[in-house]
Amino acid sequence: MPHEMLTRQIGRSGIEASVIGLGTWAIGGWMWGGTEETASIAAIQTSVDEGVSLIDTAPAYGQGLAEEIVGKALVGRRDKVVLATKCGLVWHTTKGNRFFDYDGQPVHRYLGKDAIIHEVEQSLKRLRTDHIDHYITHWQDPTTPIEETMEALESLKAQGKIRSIGASNTTPADITAYLAAGQLDAVQEEYSMLKRDLEQSLLPLCHEHGVSVLSYSSLALGLLSGKVGPDRVFSGDDQRRDNPRFSQGNRRKIAAFMEEIAPIAEAHDATLAQTVIAWTVQQPGITFSLCGARTAEQARENAAAGRMRLTPEDLTAISTAGARHLIDLDG
Repeated sequence: MPHEMLTRQIGRSGIEASVIGLGTWAIGGWMWGGTEETASIAAIQTSVDEGVSLIDTAPAYGQGLAEEIVGKALVGRRDKVVLATKCGLVWHTTKGNRFFDYDGQPVHRYLGKDAIIHEVEQSLKRLRTDHIDHYITHWQDPTTPIEETMEALESLKAQGKIRSIGASNTTPADITAYLAAGQLDAVQEEYSMLKRDLEQSLLPLCHEHGVSVLSYSSLALGLLSGKVGPDRVFSGDDQRRDNPRFSQGNRRKIAAFMEEIAPIAEAHDATLAQTVIAWTVQQPGITFSLCGARTAEQARENAAAGRMRLTPEDLTAISTAGARHLIDLDG
């Protein structure tokens, strides 16, 4: 009998969400080889139907496209989800810190009060909702004091436009500054079997202050999905094409790791990807795992990981296999 979907609280907000969240970066198409709206809507709706209540998006994913698709997909389902989106990557102003160019236009990291107030209204419109459950600063802006950013966020919270506050791509100093300025409920950071530095840097600090951790890239851009073998070829604007992490040597080591954990996956009647995701959300200090899905089938597979319960023995065996095969990866 499968377990229920595991749920946890977002910091001190009182908001509860499924440990598996749907990440929608790929749905925006940018850096993922385009997007297909019908399949994306099916992926979002299937996630919700399968018990995934946390949906994470951002204006920067396709410059509003991912938010619009999420808004469309959630018509009639909005009350079933904890909706997270972000602010701080802007193209309506050139204030702040130039970060990258998108279609020849500069995108700045800017978290000034004026921009946040502008951005939240745009997001509410695209998402077809009157409130955002979890509002996250996407990248940190070295030109704006965190006090000013937090003041804007706290005032949006007082107005009921947002219900909780998060920050992404942070340092311990950023987190400390946010905590001094108001109530920070969660951080969103990259964490996977291949990238575990958070365990030393941020997790103890977050644990001490009741800050949840939403991890992204649990499958390391698909590298740990069990589906990217040594012979896969990447093309077009797919960011994995020139990524040293996706070298053939690495993919061979990962294949050896997958072979070793396959019996655990089989014992749980699970896929390799589900096993990796379940391991991730059972690591101390990791509260949620955001998993991308572009089809209903991928959404179903990710959701099932939230109903898996690995035993302490399974967790140790997976970690040991990881230490054996995954420590010397390039890139």
